[in-house]
Amino acid sequence: MFRPTRIRTLAALAALGVVTGCSSPSDAGGSAAVRETTARPVPPAAGSPFWIDPSSPAARQVRVWEKEGREQDARLLRRIADRPAALWPPGDDPEPRIRAATAAAAREGRTAVFVAYDIPHRDCGQHSAGGAPDAPAYLDWIEGFARAVGDSDALVVLEPDAVAHMADGCTPAEYHAEREHLLSEAILRLKLQPNTKVYLDAGNPDWIDEPGRLVEPLRRAGVANADGFALNVSNFQTDEVTTEYGRRLSRELGGLHFVVDTSRNGNGPLRGDRSQTWCNPPGRALGTPPTTDTGDPLVDAFLWIKRPGESDGQCRGGPAAGQWWAEYALGLARNSRA
Repeated sequence: MFRPTRIRTLAALAALGVVTGCSSPSDAGGSAAVRETTARPVPPAAGSPFWIDPSSPAARQVRVWEKEGREQDARLLRRIADRPAALWPPGDDPEPRIRAATAAAAREGRTAVFVAYDIPHRDCGQHSAGGAPDAPAYLDWIEGFARAVGDSDALVVLEPDAVAHMADGCTPAEYHAEREHLLSEAILRLKLQPNTKVYLDAGNPDWIDEPGRLVEPLRRAGVANADGFALNVSNFQTDEVTTEYGRRLSRELGGLHFVVDTSRNGNGPLRGDRSQTWCNPPGRALGTPPTTDTGDPLVDAFLWIKRPGESDGQCRGGPAAGQWWAEYALGLARNSRA
C-alpha cells in the first residue's frame, strides 16, 4: 500500500483498457471513437506511488494523434496520459476491470486508485443519474468490488456526492438513513481487504460552504471507520482553498486525514453562477500531479480522481457524462503549468 514518503520507480508493464466517468457513470462505449491499439509502457510519475493506466483514453488518443502527425498535441496530451488517474469501474460488473488493474499495478509494485460510484438514487437524477436499483443490489456490488481488489494495494474513493447531496437537501430525506447505512457497510466491507485505503467523499468548499454541516452526515455514514475523507472530486477549487477547508473539517472529525482531487484545478474555478460553473467550464487547467508528497500531514495525497478529459455532462458542447472529449482534454493540458 502507498505510504506518504514511498516512491517506486519501476516502469509500467501492462495494458488495461478502461473507460470511466467522473461523478458520472462509466460507459463501456465511452472511447469508441479512439481505436484501441497496443499500449506501450509509460514512465512512472515522479513522486507518485500510483499506477498509470497505459491504455487510458488519453494514452490511446496520444497514439492516434502521433499517427495522424499531430505531434505537438500528442506531446501536450502526455501531461495526462503519463500520469495516474483513478479508475471508475462500471455499475454492471466491476470485477474484471478491478482485477486487471490491480494485477497490472501489483506487477509494478504500485497502488491502483479506484472510485466506487454506484449508490442508489445517485446524483439526484441529474447528469450522472443511475446507480444500483436498491440497497441489496448495492451491497452485492460492493461485495464484488472488494472481492476483486483482494489483497492488492488499493485506494478507494467512496461515492462522490453521496454525503454532500444529503447535506444540501438534493437527495430526499426518506433516502438518508438507507444511504448512511449503505456507506457505513461499504466502508466496513472494503476495509476487510488488508491493503485497501478508503476515503469517503465530502464534496468541495464551494458546495457546502460551512464544513460543520457535513460532520454529522459523515459520522452517520461511518467515516470514522475509513482512512479519511475526499475533497474536490470532479471540481476546480484550488489546493489552498480545499486544504484549508479540509483542515477545518478534520478538526471536527477528530483529526481525520483526507485526499484532494487536483485533476483540473490548476486555474481554479470558473467564476459565475454555481449552477453553471461545474460542468465542462472553459479555460481550466490540470492541477498538481498525483503525489503523496503533499507538504501537509493531514493530506495523504493529491490525486487525479476525475479523469481529465472525460466530460461532466452534455453542456457547453460536451458529450454525455463520463465520455472522452479529446479537445477539452487538450485544453486542460495546454493550460497546465505542471
